[in-house]
Amino acid sequence: MHFLKFLTACLLLTGNICAQLNIAGNISDANTGEQLIGVSVYCSDLKQGQASNSFGYFSFNFPKQGTYLIKFSYVGYESFVARVNLISDTLINIKLKPGIDIQEVSVSAESPIEEKAEMSTAKLTMKEVKRIPALGGEVDLVKALQLLPGVSQGNEGSSGMYVRGGSPDQNLMLLDDVPLYYVNHLGGFVSTFNPDAINDVKLIKGAFPARYGSRLSSVLDVRMKNGNNKEFKGNATIGLVSSKLTLEGPVKKDTSSYLVSVRRMMYDVFMRPLTPLLFNGASMGYNFYDVNAKYNHMLNANNRLYFSFYSGDDRSITTYKPHDDNVRASNKLRWGNTLGAVRWNHIFNPKLFNNVTASYTQYRNSIQQKYKNDGLNSDYHFVSKVSDVSLKTDFDWFVNNSYTIRVGANAIYHHYLPTRISNEQSVDGVNKDSVSVNYKEEALEASVYIENEFQLSPRLKLNAGLRYANYLLKQKTFPSLEPRLALNYQFMANHSVKLGYAKMQQNVHLLTASGTGMPSDYWLPPTEKLAPQLSTQYSVGWAHTTKNKKYEFSVEAYYKEMQNLITFKDGVAYFTGLGNWENHVEGNGTGIAKGLEFFVKKRTGKTTGWIGYTLSKTTRQFDGVNQGKEYLFRYDRPHDISIVVQHRLSPKVDFFATWVYNSGNAITLAKESYMVPHEIGSGEMYDKPYVRVEKYDGKNSTRMEAYHRLDVGVNFIKKKKRGERIWRLSIYNLYSRLNAYYYFWGTDIESEGLEPTEPRLYKQTLFPFIPSVSYSWTF
Repeated sequence: MHFLKFLTACLLLTGNICAQLNIAGNISDANTGEQLIGVSVYCSDLKQGQASNSFGYFSFNFPKQGTYLIKFSYVGYESFVARVNLISDTLINIKLKPGIDIQEVSVSAESPIEEKAEMSTAKLTMKEVKRIPALGGEVDLVKALQLLPGVSQGNEGSSGMYVRGGSPDQNLMLLDDVPLYYVNHLGGFVSTFNPDAINDVKLIKGAFPARYGSRLSSVLDVRMKNGNNKEFKGNATIGLVSSKLTLEGPVKKDTSSYLVSVRRMMYDVFMRPLTPLLFNGASMGYNFYDVNAKYNHMLNANNRLYFSFYSGDDRSITTYKPHDDNVRASNKLRWGNTLGAVRWNHIFNPKLFNNVTASYTQYRNSIQQKYKNDGLNSDYHFVSKVSDVSLKTDFDWFVNNSYTIRVGANAIYHHYLPTRISNEQSVDGVNKDSVSVNYKEEALEASVYIENEFQLSPRLKLNAGLRYANYLLKQKTFPSLEPRLALNYQFMANHSVKLGYAKMQQNVHLLTASGTGMPSDYWLPPTEKLAPQLSTQYSVGWAHTTKNKKYEFSVEAYYKEMQNLITFKDGVAYFTGLGNWENHVEGNGTGIAKGLEFFVKKRTGKTTGWIGYTLSKTTRQFDGVNQGKEYLFRYDRPHDISIVVQHRLSPKVDFFATWVYNSGNAITLAKESYMVPHEIGSGEMYDKPYVRVEKYDGKNSTRMEAYHRLDVGVNFIKKKKRGERIWRLSIYNLYSRLNAYYYFWGTDIESEGLEPTEPRLYKQTLFPFIPSVSYSWTF
């Protein structure tokens, strides 16, 4: 009822200004037709501005008829000034020409950070991402985001994201408005986002707009390219980790276009044929692949359709067929995502823009093991899945240049299949044993929101919203009312102070079978015993851009409280998928994350880059863990520093380097370890005269040594008769810092059967100095 009253009040308050004249339309790349997101639209006559939305649409209001100058500007593009003789509402399409390189373009092509109402938000262009050195030469979007303050990588080389003290499952990963549940390949060393298929990236760490929900810690909003609607283009890359091919072009010029991008790890193609020779008939192979596809069609000036598709899997296959006996065995593992979406954009009038999305997303994880020996046959099959079917609608109402209303609704049908197991055995064709387990749950989630973006005065901007969601599971409801607020006050020229508040609810839990070597993620719904996770975050910040627009500075402090967290019980390492999963975990946990983030970015000139520093602390507390005492979160890192430098030596050569430093992870490690004599009794499992005794101080009471490394790279660019080729050379961990991946206690036996030496603490390292090379050809 309160929501309806508020909406009605907004309609009444704005009714008297709806008669203003309006110019609206789409903004796109003049060469490719790609829609441009966040383009600055500014009218000097009115001294007002705004930005295009996530579909490249803008709407600008004018108080009366007349001639106006409107400037359209965007990073990496030539600014365009339109002189408009306004008589009535007008729809126009603006095409911006790519300009000089992003490293040399003026920052005036983008609104300064102190003028934006949003806070705790970061954007990286794909040009910036592709100039960052990467492990194995594999350019990775998530690893680039890990170089921003407030974002941690977790383990070395991992593409996991730990944002402001949260865990990876607390990040809402959106690809074309559709969630992805799992975003890692190669054990976490590569993310599922293929840079060649991506157009725009935005990461929100706090002060979340009301249109986003369902996760606690962050929103990663990734938009795929629409495809070139002017001419056929392609890009091919051969690298040490994977090879990629991207094709795009018009179906009907200026009306419809397509994009297809394929990436695959090629290692198994060359190595798998050799493994039977090396391992006595055992054939082993591992690969991953991604397929991104998109088609868009402009029906007319007011209607456009988009079809998006993504599928990606990791696959590990081992078969055993020795030549000297009848044994036959195979082990197949597969995990990944499939996503599909249909979106319809409709312009009701220049002020009212609507997007409707119907989508499907699924994460699956399966294991199939077969064994045959003479008359014995065994077939084991395990599957775990989560899938969503969703329908959502979003409206953007551009009331005037100082006020925009966004409203929307979303309905999601969740289907959880944490465990489906079948195990059949037979001897000489006769079934001897058969086991079948099938555990599934279904749930319905619905939400509505209203988001108001005001410019209350030339110095004060406000984004205030309210989101209401309800989760229905087995006649049990979990309602949530989530207020959101972001305020920006520009107290002097080029300086502003920002405030943010957001409440979030997450209606899904994640259990991971750690230590298995392969991902075994179980997504599970809340229960009466384990309610949905909650978070409340407060943030305050300062933002500044220098007068010459060369540097931008920001400082943000945040405080986040989390409730209803879960973790494995003491002594439980992972979830097997069998039995009541609630018995494996501790619930009703709390968490606190607080920190201070500093960020400096150089935007112009041949040398660009940034420095980020985070000072933070993150804790957890459960009644049944660590004797109920508060303890440090595993990925708590008091100090986190990143330095990124990108330099254009010449039009043909780019140099780039990154240096990172952070405090080591908090781990549970024995403070003392020693060997004591052990009497060997009957039935002992291990026939050893000594047994190790370890003493612990508490959970995560030890911190690993500090982590740091330097990565460097260079791009050699050459224009060819047909396109452009790029050689990318990079070195990961230039000075070969031996960073600890994990610690373990070990002993040396002086001679067989005698006393061992004193236990020693050893560390396992992972990545030393690693050079890499890749070749790309754009045609």
